[in-house]
Amino acid sequence: MIHYKSSDEIDIIRQSADILSRAHAEVAKLVKPGVSTTMLDQVAEEYIKDHGASPSFKGYNGFPGSLCISINEQVVHGIPGSTELKDGDIVSIDCGVFYQGFHSDAAYSYPVGVVSDKVKTLLKVTKESLYIGIENAKSGNRIGDIGWAIQKHVEDFGFSVVRELVGHGIGKTLHESPEVPNYGKRGKGTKLKSGLILAIEPMVNMGARSIVQESDGWTIRTKDHQPSAHFEHTVAVMNGTPEILTTHKYIEEVFQL
Repeated sequence: MIHYKSSDEIDIIRQSADILSRAHAEVAKLVKPGVSTTMLDQVAEEYIKDHGASPSFKGYNGFPGSLCISINEQVVHGIPGSTELKDGDIVSIDCGVFYQGFHSDAAYSYPVGVVSDKVKTLLKVTKESLYIGIENAKSGNRIGDIGWAIQKHVEDFGFSVVRELVGHGIGKTLHESPEVPNYGKRGKGTKLKSGLILAIEPMVNMGARSIVQESDGWTIRTKDHQPSAHFEHTVAVMNGTPEILTTHKYIEEVFQL
């Protein structure tokens, strides 16, 4: 069942999304070689709790962290730990916030130190594909319009879209209907209506699209060990222009791709 949100509910999600976006920026300040993923996780959790909210991911189906931190060939769901970031890494940081009964969800991928030109292109194209997908998240369009736009942009640059992991509706629960694949056909899938809140999140591989799960039961990586990138926003479907509820503005004030 799809849950459409009232204007009052969207306003609460907007507040949740602002806390989340600012928490991401606190983490972004620390992204550099030598920092541990545990430290990033602790900073995010402290900021979220200090602002009257709670981390959506911590304890979700047993997940131990407040952040999913995925490095290089890790696509998503990496567990924070003692690993330290190294020069040349990509690190994808995914976070959710639960505030006054509603969730928000956002992700950002960072270059650590000096990275190759091809990695820079992967990050740029993945981020662009997120916004291209969002442009299609308006009332009257269909889920397939979002996925088709993302897929086309990504594949035009020779990269591949992960198929097994998708975006989703979001609200009182972290994952709601409908699923939002990052591939598809125009004019196909669920028709979008005003009041629907979506987490749109392209996961893009430099190499082939195949993925595997690591032995920790959480971390997903590329099968060919090529790097992967992940960007995500929480978006309100509107009659005209979609409203992006989360923002990368705070991140980009302290960290430049």
